[in-house]
Amino acid sequence: MQKIEFNDLSAQYRNLKPEIDAGIAKVLEECHFISGPQVEELEQELCKYVGRKYCVSVSNGTDALQMPLMAWGVGPGDAVFVPAFTFMATAEVASLVGATPVFCDVKEDTFNLDPASLRKQIERVKAEGKLNPKAVIPVDLFGLTADYDEILPICREFGLLLLEDAAQGFGGVNNGRKACSFGDASATSFFPAKALGCYGDGGAIFTDDKELYDLLVSIRVHGKGDFKYDNVRVGLNARLDTIQAAILLPKLHAFDQENETRGKAAALYNSLLKDKFDVPVTPEKLESSFGYYTLKAKSPEERDRLMKGLEGKGIPTMVYYPKPLHLQEVYKDLGYKEGDFPVSESLSKRVFSLPMHGYITPEIVTYVAEALNGLAE
Repeated sequence: MQKIEFNDLSAQYRNLKPEIDAGIAKVLEECHFISGPQVEELEQELCKYVGRKYCVSVSNGTDALQMPLMAWGVGPGDAVFVPAFTFMATAEVASLVGATPVFCDVKEDTFNLDPASLRKQIERVKAEGKLNPKAVIPVDLFGLTADYDEILPICREFGLLLLEDAAQGFGGVNNGRKACSFGDASATSFFPAKALGCYGDGGAIFTDDKELYDLLVSIRVHGKGDFKYDNVRVGLNARLDTIQAAILLPKLHAFDQENETRGKAAALYNSLLKDKFDVPVTPEKLESSFGYYTLKAKSPEERDRLMKGLEGKGIPTMVYYPKPLHLQEVYKDLGYKEGDFPVSESLSKRVFSLPMHGYITPEIVTYVAEALNGLAE
């Protein structure tokens, strides 16, 4: 058995090497390192892929989440509702603009924002009257889009903006619509570990709102007006490097094929593990891009034992995420305590992810699954 990688970026590079090398070489030859033609080409292709009118490529996934909040004027006194079980950036961007993240629990089966918890938290904030409910940031976790059939009506009912965090969701499908096509705006990340990743940091924002698009383009370059030395608002230095765009283009062209490989690998994992493990759930009419393949152990102790056992067999694993956001030290002043969001807290102690990428083979999946089944009690 060959060495098993958790996310084999070297295999991807070997398969796409001629196109990636040529793209990088062209940028070096033309010396358009900032805002080169490949950036606009990538934005156009991304729009076509996800089904949105406008795309603004940016320097990283966190900026992609923060910039719509800036454009909407979200700030001090506003509440931004986010799931407790996700990466820090989803809540961090609310804090960065001066707003207050309000945490919600997630569903046990999909790991995604629980609409019932969202409604409860909105109603609590409104009843307290200390914060103005302003926006919701659902997360498309592990490749599976959030429950927008339930979440969108809640946002409309309470007049809240919806920003889809599709940093892990790119390539997922919900009722025929691709991830990044939901809400007033959507954001994704091109961090190397993502299903569509570059060779550094990168991200993108999508919207169908021309006014929002124009604001985002301004914010991306220091709040520029008609030209870059005409500054009409406070912005960021948030451009995507041309080299990263050139790297992403061939990866985007190969994405559907890689996505198909991940889907087949997930199906094989499921068939081999379902008798002994709680395998990932994909609700009807949804398709996951399976950026990560995540299982739930019965307890923290079992997770530790299984991960150590797999490590001994040369199989890498990861935990996303070991501590829910409402219990992070940075947010202790918000007054949350253990027990507030029991599903998020339980998942953080039990989940673990197995090797998954666009070039994983059935042989590797079978080896990993058989090793894991052998460790099960």
